[in-house]
Amino acid sequence: MGEVNDQPTSREGDTVLEVEDLHVSVEGHEILRGLDLSVGAGELHAIMGPNGSGKSTLANTLAGGPDYVVTKGRIRFEGEDVTDWPVDVRAKAGIFLAFQYPEEIPGVPVAQFLRQAVSARKRTDLSVLEVRVALMEWMKRLEMDPAFAQRYLNEGFSGGEKKRNEILQMAMLEPTLAVLDETDSGLDVDALRVVARGVSEVRRKRPDMAVVVVTHYRRILEALEPDRVHVLLEGRIVDSGGPELAERLDAEGYEAWRP
Repeated sequence: MGEVNDQPTSREGDTVLEVEDLHVSVEGHEILRGLDLSVGAGELHAIMGPNGSGKSTLANTLAGGPDYVVTKGRIRFEGEDVTDWPVDVRAKAGIFLAFQYPEEIPGVPVAQFLRQAVSARKRTDLSVLEVRVALMEWMKRLEMDPAFAQRYLNEGFSGGEKKRNEILQMAMLEPTLAVLDETDSGLDVDALRVVARGVSEVRRKRPDMAVVVVTHYRRILEALEPDRVHVLLEGRIVDSGGPELAERLDAEGYEAWRP
């Protein structure tokens, strides 16, 4: 198991994430088949692909999900090999995953969860007041009712509330690498706008944060303006380009990249 990196935060232009020839299996089935990806500090990369292409597998593997078995290749985070690091060590080091389907945690209020998570991330016991001030500020930016902080985590939340809560967690934790797994899924236009604005606000506060957005659709990318767009098919990145690649995918679909 690796140790949390105590080195200074990455500077803009430095490589935050380096994925080399990554092969990943789930329940004995190979999903990723030699994936390569490099993301620099301050960059936003979009991973686009149809259902079953391996997008969520990539997201969960980057976060250290125990069901995702790396059979070949390496994941480097800020220059360190984190391939074998468990999920909690990666989270404390600054890797954040916004889940496509966030889990409900009955009995644990949002504010309590965030205090524990932020204290673990910063490796210091933050006071209730410290966390509350930051929490209220971010909830206002994300157009969330202050009473939301006392609700049990994701219990009874609408789809839009769950996604806003994921962005709220990202804002509070200030990760070095944020992986957003289909955060736009199931959102109406207004909720999508709020979520995209939240991501942009976090990036303004932490301009060296690297972001990987996993999505089916171009619409969230219109708000977030990615630096690079990657096409993922059958477990491999088969093409990369600028924002114009997302426009082409939206117009033509994925048939042009299929073997």
